[in-house]
Amino acid sequence: MTGNEALAEGAVRAGCRFYSGYPITPQNEVPAYMAKRMSECGGTFIQAESELAAINMVLGAAAAGARAMTSSSSPGISLKQEGISYLAGCQLPAVIANVQRGGPGLGSIDPAQGDYFQATKGGGHGDYHTIVLAPMSVQEMHDFTINAFRLADKHRIPVTILADGRLGQMMEPVYLHRGPPPPPPPKPWTLTGARNRRPNWIRSLLVNEGELEKHNYKLQKCYHEIARRETRCEEMHAASCDLLVAAWGTCARIAKGAVLAARARGWKVGFYRPITLWPFPAKRLATLARQVKGILTVEMNCGQMLEDVRLAAGGEAQIFFSGYPGGKVPSESEILKTIYKNTRRLSKIRTRRPE
Repeated sequence: MTGNEALAEGAVRAGCRFYSGYPITPQNEVPAYMAKRMSECGGTFIQAESELAAINMVLGAAAAGARAMTSSSSPGISLKQEGISYLAGCQLPAVIANVQRGGPGLGSIDPAQGDYFQATKGGGHGDYHTIVLAPMSVQEMHDFTINAFRLADKHRIPVTILADGRLGQMMEPVYLHRGPPPPPPPKPWTLTGARNRRPNWIRSLLVNEGELEKHNYKLQKCYHEIARRETRCEEMHAASCDLLVAAWGTCARIAKGAVLAARARGWKVGFYRPITLWPFPAKRLATLARQVKGILTVEMNCGQMLEDVRLAAGGEAQIFFSGYPGGKVPSESEILKTIYKNTRRLSKIRTRRPE
């Protein structure tokens, strides 16, 4: 399957029964796949008249209790930001897939990682977050989508799958999830009619004095709980290296191969990949920063996760960056050369901060 198809099949097997979207490359295989599968499983597929309409249809379906999803690519996700903010303000669970392309503006249809800031820092207006999952294989496109629906329902929050055009278009074998979808928790808050009960209210318009402040503190409490319980990362030789290579998504996949090649040459190099871009696994990286000499961040942008890496490291390690912002996907040999260059630079550091 392609990554886009694996993502869409993951949504179906997670119990998604409402999808609305609007075409944009390089994610068009997602709505095409959902158009076929929703009719097969009794769900609803809508090709909306615009991105704004698509995200607000998701809001309505989520308010009625459906497992709902939309997908798009970078400029389309920009148009959906207002709706995502409303989803967050209303505490509605939904899944948004962003198969990134190059930017800013219309940019190109080549794969890129330029939407990290938009995804992890809120993106729209107001004090809010979405959980952000970053797959690096077709298998993870499938598995992370299933998990995204579970997390969305568990915490009543929008969850973003942040992929890119390379992951969306590449083909790999996939083990499909078998068995029933993960059961959703009870949803007594949904708008399903009020016969024999008091009406439910779902809104983000809070104008009485102190009401919005109380609501925002409630959201922040939820975000702190997510940061405490749902943070995920992958590491390899991270605690026994001089240079730690940090990367996410497609770059992580390639960087992991470069780290293995470097280790085969006897270089003391490790690998670190945040799986949740928000909440960012900063606590673990802070611990690693005190054990290594340097951290090399590799991204297909001009340095976005780099800021979170610097904050987490807190000055405990040298920070290096290698960026590819023009839609180019780096090769393993290019990253290996960058690892070699920075390993040489670190070898000239004779003193280290005491543990």
